[in-house]
Formats: sequence, structure tokens, C-alpha cells
Amino acid sequence: MYTDTEGFIFRQTKTVNGRRMILLFSRKYGKISAGTGISEKGRSKSSLAMRPFTYGRYELYKSRSGYNINGAETIRSYYKIGEDVDKYMNASYVLEFTEKVLSENVPQPKQFDLLLDFFDVLESRKKKYGTLVLAYELKTFDRMGYLPELSRCVECGKEENLHFLDIEGGGALCRQCGEKKIAADNDSLIYEAGLGIIKIMRYFLSNPLKRLENLALEDDVLHRMRRMTGEFARYHLDIGQLNSQMFLSDN
Repeated sequence: MYTDTEGFIFRQTKTVNGRRMILLFSRKYGKISAGTGISEKGRSKSSLAMRPFTYGRYELYKSRSGYNINGAETIRSYYKIGEDVDKYMNASYVLEFTEKVLSENVPQPKQFDLLLDFFDVLESRKKKYGTLVLAYELKTFDRMGYLPELSRCVECGKEENLHFLDIEGGGALCRQCGEKKIAADNDSLIYEAGLGIIKIMRYFLSNPLKRLENLALEDDVLHRMRRMTGEFARYHLDIGQLNSQMFLSDN
């Protein structure tokens, strides 16, 4: 069956006889693996759409054994991202993170649109890319059904004085419940969420990425929140240290 779909390429692997295996995030089919004989190094319309940070339309042949990309064209190239090292590394991290959270052959159109929004905002953003990445991660947790409870204490149900984030418990804790749990178990995965961190998370979740274009967190707040989201991803989604993560800065 011949079909087509919009998509982003997560990564490419060379195989034999000049062919490649492509891991593609498609709007229509979700994350899929597809073979192709198209090289990104050529000058054809199809080759241009195989390059990094390109939003493209891909012509697929779908058989019982899998997919093959027969042709491609660029819808939009985010080439400017590749001209800035920090932007490049943050975009690479987001692609790797997204790849890890998605299951194969499960359409995720809302996540696809979120990724598009991320690239749109990242390309025009001038600094503090980490704030945008953090917002993307939180929105991804929401779309994947793993968002921590942020409106009330997961122990007592209080909606005020939320001061901790309980990774294992899956949500916020009021000061009293948090201090009690920490005293009972010093090794518990509970992080202090002062400096308005819970409110910042809520704000990120209630606003589209494009509205956050000019928002930049202080380095200390960003660093704390990165630790929390990283630990949350490790515990609930089994996502450990990503290859691109070590190259991220607080910019």
C-alpha cells in the first residue's frame, strides 16, 4: 500500500548497499522504522528532506514486513538551529527525549504538534533555551499520561502551601506532609519545590509554548527543575541519562 505522512526524522542508520534505516516520527502512524535508499547528502528534493531538523512529507510503501520511504519533500527546514551550537544541542536532546517516550506504531498527533511548536519557538528564540525544553518535557508528561499531580498534596489533599515534589508518589506535597515523609525516609525521592516551582510548572502547562517564547527562568530555578523532571522521567518512564543531555547548558 502506498501512502504519505508528515514527519520528523529522529535518526538514521546506514545498512548495506547504500541503504539506511530511518526512525521517523510520523503524524499518521507515530514512531516507525522505515528503510530507504535516499541519502541526505544528495541535492534532490528528497535528499533535502532527509536532513536533520527538517519537517517533511514522506512517501511510504507499507507492506506486511514494514515501511519503505520512496520519496520525500521539505515542508519546512529549521536550518538556523544548526547554526547555533546551544540550539543544536537542545533540539537534539528534545528529539532524543521524544523518541524515548513514544511507543512504536502508536499515532500521537498532539505530541507531533507539540514538537512542531517547539521547533518554531526554538528557531526564533535568542537565549535561555533550557526554559523552553523544560516546558516541552512537562507538556510531554501530560500528553503521555504521566503528569505529576500539581494542584493538591498527594498525601492529605490540601491545595495550599505546596512545597515539595514527591517523585515516587507522583505529585506535590504540602510542607507538613513533605517534612513528615522525609523524616520517615531520608532516601525518598522528594525534592524541595520552593521559589514558586509548583506554580511555574502549572503556568507552563496552562500556556502554549509560543506564549513562553520570551520567558526565561533564573539559572538556579532551571537547574532545580531539570533535576526534578529528569528524576521523574527516570522513575516513571524508565528514561535514564540521554546521550545529548551531557552537552546541555543552562542557557
